[in-house]
Amino acid sequence: MPVSRRSFLGLALLAAGCSGGGADLPELRLATGLAGGPYGALGDRLAEELRRDGRRVRVLRTAASVENLTMMTDGRADVGFALADSADDAVRVRRQPVSALARMYMNYVHLVVAKDSAITGPGQLAGRAVSIGLDGSGTAVTAARVLAVAGLETPPRVSRLGLDPSIKALRDGRVEAFFWSGGVPTPALEALPDIRLVPLEPLVPELRRRYGPVYEHASVPAGAYGAVRAVPTVGTPSYLMCRTSLPEDTAYTITETLFLARDRLQAPSAPGGRLDKRYAIGTGVVSLHPGAARYYRSVYG
Repeated sequence: MPVSRRSFLGLALLAAGCSGGGADLPELRLATGLAGGPYGALGDRLAEELRRDGRRVRVLRTAASVENLTMMTDGRADVGFALADSADDAVRVRRQPVSALARMYMNYVHLVVAKDSAITGPGQLAGRAVSIGLDGSGTAVTAARVLAVAGLETPPRVSRLGLDPSIKALRDGRVEAFFWSGGVPTPALEALPDIRLVPLEPLVPELRRRYGPVYEHASVPAGAYGAVRAVPTVGTPSYLMCRTSLPEDTAYTITETLFLARDRLQAPSAPGGRLDKRYAIGTGVVSLHPGAARYYRSVYG
């Protein structure tokens, strides 16, 4: 029976470990997100799968997308997660030396308000207190763009809080709404009985016109967060990224590990959540790393 590349590498690493050479593999630095967030949880599971092959992996907790891309650019991280719009901006505008390994799953932009709030559309955020997400996060990038195309006569009073502080601020009345970008359902939101989502889908055409096709029509299904009807919103994928200078064999192995371990990784329940290979290669202007491209060619010929 043919031996997969991963199995071969695993045997080679085992042999190297027995002879004392396993520690010679360079440590892989994986930039994820906040502890308890989707990138944090997914990153922990990916790190564990890579360690099964003898690879030393250090997980770096970050604010997520923008910080991860910066860390890969300046050499503090090798691999990391990022929202597609942040990755697109990094490559197309900032010319950062980063590449994609895979499109992972769809994120849904959540505009969260109290269930009894009078806010029914993004145009009603004018002058109100709104959290747009933590500095360095992809949520903050997407939220700022949503507000830019919402046609607000008066800008909102913006704060930059992570998910848990945003929830607390909403409950305390310090903000009237907050943004979050993640899979559906997001556990921290699913546990709240007194929230609802504001529809954002009408903004997709203008977002695409201004910023490109990284934004998609998406719908949070009925039943999520107690909603009776589906909530149309903005979708943008998550990518697994790497520094472009990552060795080709390393990029190949990471990409292969994603698919060999996809059931154990438990990516968020969303389109692409099972890491379909044809979905994974659709990374737009963000080029696939040569090692990842070689893996996909080995699968499809």
